[in-house]
Amino acid sequence: MNRYADSAEAPEFDAPQIVRRTRRRRTAGIAAVAAALILGGGGTALATSVAGGSHSTPSRPAEARNHDAATVLFGIDDGSDKPLPIDFYGWDLKGFKAYMNKTQMKLGTVSKRPVTGCRPNTILAVSPHTPKIVKSGYTINVVLCSR
Repeated sequence: MNRYADSAEAPEFDAPQIVRRTRRRRTAGIAAVAAALILGGGGTALATSVAGGSHSTPSRPAEARNHDAATVLFGIDDGSDKPLPIDFYGWDLKGFKAYMNKTQMKLGTVSKRPVTGCRPNTILAVSPHTPKIVKSGYTINVVLCSR
């Protein structure tokens, strides 16, 4: 058996090339996963814009996220007893009007109130609001921030 030990040439390995190739593959894999996540989020945003949801929900502190004065309970006429809560706090009037058209509700009076710490021309309160349930055809009054 020993006479065959040195009869064939041993393959040469280019260790630095193997390391570079491995890093390239790992980087490409990470980039592919990141692209898939970005496209997944982009697809959701595209679906929302195609469906008519042109409003943007602003980010705000956790303690300011649930504003009963700006939340509408929308009752759906599909036989379900549970209304859909919609928090309009921080929405702009354009997005609010688009949502009103989508849900077949009407925009009532629009008033402004000076409040510090809010973006101008964003929604502070709506009427009627939680706990009253509204349905298609209702009129919603809006109070905007005028700062």
